Amino acid sequence: MINLNIHNETSRLKKVIFGLPNDFGGTPNLEDCYDPKSKYFVSNGLFPSQESIIKEMNSVLKIFEKYDVQVFQPTNIKGLNQIFSRDIGFVIGNLFFLPNILEDRSKEQEAIKYVLDQISEDHLVYMPKNTNVEGGDVMVHNDFVFIGYSNEEDFKKYTVARTNKLAVDFIRSKVVGKKIIGFELNKSDSDPFSNALHLDCCFQPFGSKFAIMYEQGFKYQKDVDFLNHLFGEENIIRISQQEMYEMNSNIFSISDNVVISEERFSSLNNKLKDRGITVELVPYFEISKMEGLLRCSTLPLQRI
Repeated sequence: MINLNIHNETSRLKKVIFGLPNDFGGTPNLEDCYDPKSKYFVSNGLFPSQESIIKEMNSVLKIFEKYDVQVFQPTNIKGLNQIFSRDIGFVIGNLFFLPNILEDRSKEQEAIKYVLDQISEDHLVYMPKNTNVEGGDVMVHNDFVFIGYSNEEDFKKYTVARTNKLAVDFIRSKVVGKKIIGFELNKSDSDPFSNALHLDCCFQPFGSKFAIMYEQGFKYQKDVDFLNHLFGEENIIRISQQEMYEMNSNIFSISDNVVISEERFSSLNNKLKDRGITVELVPYFEISKMEGLLRCSTLPLQRI
């Protein structure tokens, strides 16, 4: 059996579900793209190839092996993009939440059934039909759970709005002993420079006390002020709009002193090193064209 244990983003990683690059279906039709960044790269004939995706994801697998992380990958379904496992579930404490996701992606949850079968039924939470949430919007930080969401008006208006207030309320009803804090995010179906697809596209903790933030991803200044106060302004690396677009906040922590980061993030990587963080560099630029990066590809099950 798998003993779930996730209380933050940075403790030593022991078990993780990592996306699968095989048979991802190639370049999608433009009308099948869900976000403005993917639309741009499809329209301009720059969508990543199967070969490049496999190469990039294999580089991460080598890092997991180096740090003795047990990796589970989805069962391969031909023609289905199974790269971004973060969206199809998430763990808070010892509970695995199975959300309602886009109908076209429901088979991705079926592909991790063999993992779910190793989790006690008592620790599986099936979310109600009226709730919508993706794991990229859910971030556990010790006594807190941060959730990026959209109000009802925005949720109905934007395709890129993936988490609703009902999901925030449901998670609050199920998680004992943590404060559930919701942040409304800025959304755009047409402009990738103005769209925070998920919370981890504009914010993420790292190390023992630090965070990365793109302030303009948040709809309200009060939420930025809350995070500035919680972490301390001096402990936050602020990224530019261009860096947000490139997904600088979407790195992934192996422990509180080791992160995996994209090799092109030179400014961010230097700032991480200045704070005593060991930075494991990988190529992940091609995958970023699909509006996802390292955190998006991972679903942590156990940290110690």
